[in-house]
Amino acid sequence: MPPNDSANSAPSSPGWQRRACFGCGAENPSGLQLQFAPSPEGRSYICHFQLGPAFGGPPGHAHGGIIATILDEAMSKANRLRNTVAVTRRIEVEYLRPVPLGQPLVVEGRIVRVRGRSHYNRAELRNAEGSLLARSRGTFVAIDAEKLFARELAKERETAGG
Repeated sequence: MPPNDSANSAPSSPGWQRRACFGCGAENPSGLQLQFAPSPEGRSYICHFQLGPAFGGPPGHAHGGIIATILDEAMSKANRLRNTVAVTRRIEVEYLRPVPLGQPLVVEGRIVRVRGRSHYNRAELRNAEGSLLARSRGTFVAIDAEKLFARELAKERETAGG
């Protein structure tokens, strides 16, 4: 069962909230501000959203790097299903159809398997009609975020408190 924590904070590290994250940070005005939630059956994380013109590539469609970012975010959020903070080691994206701007989209990320600290995840990006537009697979490595980013987190806390 997925944790009941905020969708934009990592469950296994108290205080590990990335509000400025480009993909999911609510306080990043230049970012995507994706809001993920566990699926009803609790086997994946899902986000419903639309992309504005700031994320354009080809006329009327999303930039490929933005699509990769969205898929990476979905796969990353899926790690919460195991109450894990993990970073991307590898991602592979398959672009199937152009992703339109200004139209409803849904992305879903899930864990395929776990081996030690390695999580092998997948994500799919679909339009409102359910057509598959892009998909990805990736490898994520479980980390102790408080330890790995201790110096940067201490600076953030110092700045926030002072």
